[in-house]
Amino acid sequence: MRPIDFLRDSWFQLENYMQTGGPVMWPLAAVSLVMWLLIVERLVFIGRLYRRSMGFDEARELLLAGHLPQGHREGGAVGLLVAGFLAVRSGDSRLDRSLLRETVRGLHRSLTDRLAVIGVLAAIAPLLGLLGTVTGMIATFDVLAIFGTGNTKAMAGGISEALITTQTGLLVAIPGFYMKGFLERRARNLNKRIEAAGYMLSRLL
Repeated sequence: MRPIDFLRDSWFQLENYMQTGGPVMWPLAAVSLVMWLLIVERLVFIGRLYRRSMGFDEARELLLAGHLPQGHREGGAVGLLVAGFLAVRSGDSRLDRSLLRETVRGLHRSLTDRLAVIGVLAAIAPLLGLLGTVTGMIATFDVLAIFGTGNTKAMAGGISEALITTQTGLLVAIPGFYMKGFLERRARNLNKRIEAAGYMLSRLL
């Protein structure tokens, strides 16, 4: 099968799936898209801080030098802490300790940023699926009220809508909750490293 034929068939199947699920499928698709965009952004951000991790000895040398060397890479979470602190350093020891603590808190916020939104979107998905279940069952009961049990095709449409929306809501929510937990664990590990680096650097001020 040619790639263009495969894409055409996949698009037709997706379109048919969305139509069968009813109008609730479009909000579910929007929730899934936004949630995964945020997850990918957090994976890139947190993963970059993991891959380019600066050692404490190097951070100490940069702090004592008072500036980052030309062309220096970020150096992961510790490097981001050093760069952020050097950008606001005043030269007064007491004030610098406060500025360092504020830099640490700012990095904590940046690491956990958007994770709550990911959790909310993951929680919304099964609720939208439940809404689709209700609308599908209402459509089924409307057919029963008008035609009785004689129109099985129309009844099957309502039941399909109810089942597909429930399935889609769970398919969106379960990976979303898993990725939120994964990102939170990675953020906690980085926060511990940042706190340790902040304590070490504060002793040099």
